[in-house]
Amino acid sequence: MSRAVAVRVLLLLGDQAEIVADVPPEERTEPARYPAAEVAEAAGVPVETLAGRRLIADAGDDDRLSGWRLA
Repeated sequence: MSRAVAVRVLLLLGDQAEIVADVPPEERTEPARYPAAEVAEAAGVPVETLAGRRLIADAGDDDRLSGWRLA
């Protein structure tokens, strides 16, 4: 079963987007990396505009994110 989580794209590193939970910095864990093109396509935005965006994603049982959409 998946659950919706708020996330933020910290930055782009090459073709990867570094993503963290959209929580106060002291509550964050290490960023996870996802293919920037995949995230951008799902959210309906250009890749170059991803950095700094707030998104909603679906977290699966394994905590992998998918189903990216604008927050």
